[in-house]
Formats: sequence, structure tokens, C-alpha cells
Amino acid sequence: SSVMPEGTANAAHPPMSELQVKDLFHLWNDALATLDSSKVAARYSKEGVLLPTVSDVPRTDSSSIEDYFDAFLKKKPQGTVLESNVIVGTNWCQDAGIYEFTMGADGSKVKARYTFIYVHEDNEWKIAHHHSSVMPESILPSPMEKGDVRRLFDRWNGALATLDSSKVA
Repeated sequence: SSVMPEGTANAAHPPMSELQVKDLFHLWNDALATLDSSKVAARYSKEGVLLPTVSDVPRTDSSSIEDYFDAFLKKKPQGTVLESNVIVGTNWCQDAGIYEFTMGADGSKVKARYTFIYVHEDNEWKIAHHHSSVMPESILPSPMEKGDVRRLFDRWNGALATLDSSKVA
């Protein structure tokens, strides 16, 4: 089985330039600006998959993609690509990197990793796969207390005292 959706192997489309691939994001972002979930869902291919930023539910058809955007568009999101890495194939292309959404409803910002895989379908470029996940760096570890450091040192020192290298390592 192929990673690419069935039916993408129709007549070869001329290769896209890196800039043309990056411009496909703007079509999707412009659809977000309409606040119309059906227009956003129309950017996805017939067999498109959305693994969204703020939902644990994979969206695997037009109606579930539209359903996700019904809720997400209430935040009035607009995206900006911060880092983009493009790969171009025959009748497909990929843009993966980091983007940031500004939520027009409250001004908050959400930075996320993304992957868009586009396929040429019905004479236009559509999103076959879209994965978006919030950056994990926003989850900070709790600081260590002095007592925690002391306990770890004592544990290590105790392991050294056994003269057993497997307990130290």
C-alpha cells in the first residue's frame, strides 16, 4: 500500500517550485479567513486526513473536517509560517515546518508543528494529509528542590559504594 491516496496517479502534473508549494498554505489560510468551514474543508482531497491541533480526533472525511473547523473558526485563526521545508514529487508535494496562529477572537497565539501533503486532484492542489501539533516546549519541567538533588546524590553515592558498575550506570 502507498502512503499517497489512491487515485493520485492520474496524468502527471508539471513539478511545482518550492515557492508554489509554499503558496498553497496561503490558499488554506485564506479559506480560514472566510470563517466558513465548508470552504476550509474544500481545500482537502476526497480522501484527505486531518490530524488537528486542538482535537484528539482524526478527521478522515469532508464532514468531519468541516465539523472540526466549525469549532476552530470561532477563534478566528490566522496562520503565519515561521519555518518551512518543502519536498516535491510527481503529483504530490509536502510542506512541513512550524507555524503560528493568532486567534483574532482574543489575540492569543499558538505555535505548532505542521505537515501538509498535497496531491493534484481534479485539476487543483488539495490537502491529502494535514498534521498539526502544539509545540511541546511550552510544557516546562518543574524545578528541582535542594532535597531532590540531595536524594539523587545519596542514591548515586550508595550505588558507587557497592562497587557494582551496573548499579552506577
